Amino acid sequence: MKTNLQNLWNRFWKNHRTTLAAVALGVTAITPKMASANDFTFNLVRSKGLAAFPKVAPNAQGQVTIQSVGPVEIMNVKVWGLPANTDFDFFVIQVPNAPFGLSWYQGDIETDHNGIGTGQFIGRFSIETFIVSPASLPAPIVFHNAFPDVSPGPQTGPVHTYHLGPWFNDPKDVVKAGGPATVTPFNGEHDAGVQVLNSGEFPDLAGPLLNVKS
Repeated sequence: MKTNLQNLWNRFWKNHRTTLAAVALGVTAITPKMASANDFTFNLVRSKGLAAFPKVAPNAQGQVTIQSVGPVEIMNVKVWGLPANTDFDFFVIQVPNAPFGLSWYQGDIETDHNGIGTGQFIGRFSIETFIVSPASLPAPIVFHNAFPDVSPGPQTGPVHTYHLGPWFNDPKDVVKAGGPATVTPFNGEHDAGVQVLNSGEFPDLAGPLLNVKS
């Protein structure tokens, strides 16, 4: 029985291996094109807030690729030219430079010994990204520092947040890099340093996420 099955398989493979190979090659060739059709790639540039501090990450750059996969987007971020082994906090923001407007804490990026960092975030990063608060309601008070939590929260209609940017997690890292000890609320405990990169190549009212169709 095994011999008969082996003979059948050998004949099948001999007759169809060319076709199967062609199909496999076709799938390999088509798949990247299908994925890239839904990708949107753009740059992050050094923050204008660092203009007076030329020693702080003078070669800082970044690139973002967003892939729409239907219900969500996958956002891959790569940054380089930053201080080595340093933590940064990545935000979705209303406008790229100060005063930034409404902002959302998305996640963390940590650089390696070469000053390169990467992050992958899954969520809604598209023309549909927005913040809304139909009513002013009590909110938790958790942190008490230079930027304490507030309650009640504000009321606002839908506001689109189409820009992106990372902040130094610790003002001490900014000082070590030759910058100011300014404290900002842009980390989980509201005691971050200054912004280092943003999507400022795009206009304030037309950030890169506007180009991503859900």
